[in-house]
Amino acid sequence: AFRQQKWKSSVSTQAKMPPCNFVPEKYESYPYERIQKIREQNIAPSLRTYYKKPLLLHQGHMQWLFDHEGRRYLDLFAGIVTVSVGHCHPKVTMATQKQLARLWHTTNIYMYPAIHEYAEKLTSLFPDPLKVVYFTNSGSEANDLAMFMARLHTRNFDIICLRGGYHGGSPYTLGLTSLTPYKHGVANGFGCTTTMLPDVFRGPWGGSHCRDSPVQTVRKCSCTEGECHAKDQYIEQFKDTLNTSVPKTVAGFIAEPIQGVNGAVQYPRNFLKEAYQLIRERGGLCISDEVQTGFGRTGSHFWGFQTHGVVPDIVTLAKGIGNGFPMAAVVTTKEIASSLAQNLHFNTFGGNPLACVVGAAVLDAIEEDGLQKNSEDVGTYMLLELAKLRDPFEIVGDVRGKGLMIGVEMVTDKVSDFFIPFNLHLGSCSASAQKRELDVKAISPH
Repeated sequence: AFRQQKWKSSVSTQAKMPPCNFVPEKYESYPYERIQKIREQNIAPSLRTYYKKPLLLHQGHMQWLFDHEGRRYLDLFAGIVTVSVGHCHPKVTMATQKQLARLWHTTNIYMYPAIHEYAEKLTSLFPDPLKVVYFTNSGSEANDLAMFMARLHTRNFDIICLRGGYHGGSPYTLGLTSLTPYKHGVANGFGCTTTMLPDVFRGPWGGSHCRDSPVQTVRKCSCTEGECHAKDQYIEQFKDTLNTSVPKTVAGFIAEPIQGVNGAVQYPRNFLKEAYQLIRERGGLCISDEVQTGFGRTGSHFWGFQTHGVVPDIVTLAKGIGNGFPMAAVVTTKEIASSLAQNLHFNTFGGNPLACVVGAAVLDAIEEDGLQKNSEDVGTYMLLELAKLRDPFEIVGDVRGKGLMIGVEMVTDKVSDFFIPFNLHLGSCSASAQKRELDVKAISPH
């Protein structure tokens, strides 16, 4: 307690917000009380709100949000890791407005410039042979399609996934999602098998050199350079799953390069590389879920899978792809994509003219504003500063992440390690604080 009090006295607990010249429009919609009543009566109750008095947000400008009373917030949540280049980014807004006046939608059985221009631009950012894209509307839909493609192409059925992973909430993808709060009491998961999460902080094995991060766990290990005993142990668990829980051939394996919803969990170096090899030896495809890690968020690379030194067979994209516009994509090889062409498979809104123009403008904004470098620079700074909280505060169990995808894990104490789930997920242009049990009104920009 003394150390905590001493630390508190050495910093300002009243840090001021950085200045902002933007003036929001006057709020002219329903009063707060009427909004609350409509929420209770007409919006599905599964769409929950945070805080005792939920925020009523009115307008956004880059990293700022404004509520109905004109109060300004530094947005550390980024619309659940989605606003990748800033609210109402002028380049994206201008491109969207221009396309709105030209053509909103037409079926993709006709040709129109936007889908071809965007497909070429997006796939140019991937290594060979990942050069074919199928556009969808959400991350769940993209992962659903990735599962379907893997099963069609391999003619196998079983898919391996990691415990703690989140890959969507549709009936199909719920089998891949391995987090109890998202599981409903209905049949799901047929053909989906979970395996041990290689979590070097909370798992049975881990050390002080495991993660590709500026911040390591406080656990000690005897590994020499180039060796990781924790990785070896988790790979043995992966092999055990393959040898006992699935047939000799499988359809695939899906993993996030860094687990997002589960708290920015990172695996030991080279774990994914060896897991990919084991899956391919059994005839399966490797799927990288880049819904949260993609588009430069990790800083050092544009795609999360690149940080592991692997090339997947299928990559799924969403969230930051459209800066808040509802769009997603599946990128794969020509050969795998052709498996879907055996019969009809159609998506009404996927790749429509408006979505493709938005997506292309987002890619331009990421490059022109240097947001991948921003993620690396600001993220590394935040990680190193947050790591300083571990010693003076018993409640801070772990700090981890890469770029602006950061997790701070709260524990009741560092001995029992029973955790309070509180995680930070940070965006390229705006950061995010994902609150679960703790009632946190705002995150200081300090």
